[in-house]
Amino acid sequence: MRIRFAHVAAIPALAAVLIAAPSVSATNGGGDGTQPVITQVKTAAAFDFSAGDSPENINVNPDRSLTVSMLGVPANKPPKLVRITPSGQRTTLVTGHLGDQITGNTRGSDGTVYYNVDSDAPSRNGTWKLPPHGQPQRLAALPDGLPNGLAIDAASRTLYAADSYNGTVWAVPTSGGPAKIWQSGPALAADPDGSLPLGVNGVRFHKGAVWVSNYSQGTLLRIPVAAHGAPGRVHTVADGIPDLDDFAFLNNHSDIVFAAQNDPTDRVTVVRPNGTTQTALTADDGLASPTTTAVSGNQLYIADAGFKAPHDAKLQRGTINLKALTGHSHR
Repeated sequence: MRIRFAHVAAIPALAAVLIAAPSVSATNGGGDGTQPVITQVKTAAAFDFSAGDSPENINVNPDRSLTVSMLGVPANKPPKLVRITPSGQRTTLVTGHLGDQITGNTRGSDGTVYYNVDSDAPSRNGTWKLPPHGQPQRLAALPDGLPNGLAIDAASRTLYAADSYNGTVWAVPTSGGPAKIWQSGPALAADPDGSLPLGVNGVRFHKGAVWVSNYSQGTLLRIPVAAHGAPGRVHTVADGIPDLDDFAFLNNHSDIVFAAQNDPTDRVTVVRPNGTTQTALTADDGLASPTTTAVSGNQLYIADAGFKAPHDAKLQRGTINLKALTGHSHR
């Protein structure tokens, strides 16, 4: 996946207000008579795949707006970083170079947007930032690979960038400076027998640890941040989750994960802290190459990249059934 940057521009909203009928998966209750964990799934925003609007990553802002990375595929369209308000208004924050891709994005407490750029041009490949009312600037170059998921530890002012081709998590200071290898090794590398050479993919900083997904190995991993920021032992939280792209936590306190499984699996899976998994949504719910999830209150957002025909790129929204998910009502 791959960017360059231009002016801030507003683009018309495409009726981002619930344009599809709700559905409830026949499988997301586990098939045992239990209640589904995700209900009332709707299309919250429809995108034009032919214009390069293929969503890759979502970040929820304090005002409940979303920052969405658009890959720019097909490759003859520029990638974009877009803000979508709850009412559906869209603003293009960054426009990239043809052939580049904007992948993971995250947000600092001061409103700075950080994002990864995958580019064949060494002068653009790496981790970038967009300050409030400022211009895009590269924080750190990354070597030839695939910059993918991105997370921030606000306390240590450190960004963690996944490199899917090199099986590496890079540490990048939010103040800028050289990227350093934070963690690498077999657990983060691609499965040599996998269909795609994609290792570590999604990344989240959560409760003092860096959590990552491995696409081709189908694993969810937790890596504690030890003294002086060093990585602790890699712990496998769950495995057997094919095509595991990016993911989100139920909230800042819970270790329950909503994992997006891309083509050809087309699934959103709940991963519980003990490693058990439960299918929450499938292609029957309209999933179309899901790349990531995001949570805002009791709402789950799913980015559908629409890679395969009919290229149904969109943003879906569903309601999290907290009682079914956790066994008790949300406090």
